[in-house]
Amino acid sequence: MEIREIQGYLYFFFILFLTFVLYGYIVHLYRSEKKGERDYEKYGKMALDDELTSPPVEPLDVNEDAKDKRSGK
Repeated sequence: MEIREIQGYLYFFFILFLTFVLYGYIVHLYRSEKKGERDYEKYGKMALDDELTSPPVEPLDVNEDAKDKRSGK
């Protein structure tokens, strides 16, 4: 077995691995949006509405910020 043949097999398995990772990520995005955990369309609109006066994509939770400051995070 020559080095070129080994490189070919490694390249094939690497592409296969990246394909599985990509589809896994797509399924993760779909499921989290379906459950209502995140709305990724809002994040897609950030590129179109990027003024300094634009409202934030997600509201800031003041209670979580206070907990983070107290715990030193």
